[in-house]
Amino acid sequence: MNPAGLLSGLGDVFFPPRCVHCHGLVEESGYRHVCARCARQIEPVRPPHCTVCGYPFFGVVAEAGRACPQCAALEPAFQAGCTAVLLRGPARSLVLELKYHGGRHVLGDMEAIFRRSPALLGHARDAVLVPVPLHPRKQRERGYNQSALLASALARAAGGSTRIQSLLCRVVDTPTQTAFDRRDRAANLKNAFALRRPGSLNRSLRYILVDDVFTTGSTLNGCARVLRRAGCLNLAVATFGHG
Repeated sequence: MNPAGLLSGLGDVFFPPRCVHCHGLVEESGYRHVCARCARQIEPVRPPHCTVCGYPFFGVVAEAGRACPQCAALEPAFQAGCTAVLLRGPARSLVLELKYHGGRHVLGDMEAIFRRSPALLGHARDAVLVPVPLHPRKQRERGYNQSALLASALARAAGGSTRIQSLLCRVVDTPTQTAFDRRDRAANLKNAFALRRPGSLNRSLRYILVDDVFTTGSTLNGCARVLRRAGCLNLAVATFGHG
C-alpha cells in the first residue's frame, strides 16, 4: 500500500467515515462517504433521456416533437445536455456538502458516480470541458469553484483527450438563484458572464459547459450564449445532477 493509502486506512480506523446523507457509518458501499443503504437510493440517469437537459424519460421514449416538461420553457443556446444522477437524497447531499460546507472530500465519490454513467462519459470524452465560473468574491469566500472541481473529476473519468479550459468569467455578482423562478433566474443572469480572453475559441473543437446542477438551465444558457457569440459551433452541457 502506498503512503497515502496507508494514512487513509489508518484514518478510517480511528475516525470511521460517516455517510454524508444519513450520517451513519460507511462500510463496503463502494463509496467513502455514502453508506450502502443510501448508495441504493442514488438514482443514475440512463437513456432514454431528454437530449436538451438530460432528464430521464423513465423508459418512455418521448413522442416526436413533444417537449420535455423539465425544460420546455428553455430556448437552449447549446445543442445537447447530459447528467449523471437525479438530484435527490444522497446525490443532493453530496452536492450540498461540496457547495456549501467546504466538502472537497466528497469529490472522489462524485467521480465514482461519473464513472458509473456511461452515457455521460461518452458525451464528455475528447471534448473541451468549460466550467461555469463563480464571481471572484464568491470564489474567495468558498475557496474554490465546485464546477471546476467537478470538471476535473469528469475529465479524469472520461479519459481520452478530454481536457479543461476556463474560457469564461463572471463579471456580475448576482444574488443566489435559489429564490428565483425560471423567468427571474434568466433576468438575474443577464450579462453576468463574459469571455475571459477574446479569440481563445477553436471552432473545430467540441466544447461542453460543466456545472454541478441543472435546475432551469438559466445559468448554463447564459454561459452558452457568450460562447455562441464568440463563434463556438459545437456546444453541449454536462451536469452532475438534475433537479
